[in-house]
Amino acid sequence: MSWLRLARLAALTLFGVCASAAATLPTVPTVVAEAPPAYGWAGLLQTALGLALVIALILFCAWAMRRFGLQAGVGNRFLKVISSVMVGQRERVVIVEVGDAWLVLGVSAGRVSALHTMTAQGRTEMPLTATGDSDPSAGAFAKSLRERFSQFNQLRKKD
Repeated sequence: MSWLRLARLAALTLFGVCASAAATLPTVPTVVAEAPPAYGWAGLLQTALGLALVIALILFCAWAMRRFGLQAGVGNRFLKVISSVMVGQRERVVIVEVGDAWLVLGVSAGRVSALHTMTAQGRTEMPLTATGDSDPSAGAFAKSLRERFSQFNQLRKKD
């Protein structure tokens, strides 16, 4: 069977189905009850809930971007966050590059403290020393970090 014959057969079948459906439909218009209006308390409530859901989704996405650092292209060329580590529920240690210096900052809920300052280094991995630290002065830094956090905890206990 050729494609032309198959197309003609399909067209005739479709025409026959449509013609038989049209013959069974009533030709006299019947009275149909009017649909209730589309506005009202239910429609208003549905719209308000939809709007609240969209706003909540936008706020959640903004929170997630801020929390997980997905802010691409935000900032300027003079200040760059090199690394950030959570050390508590609301505390973190952040390394910030300013010019040719790196600042190690302790960041808490209501306060930012400078913990250490060092010269800027490359992003390559440094070899580990015998103690497992990547920097020989890491012991002094760890001591300074512990002192700062103990001072912070003492201030928090006083409040």
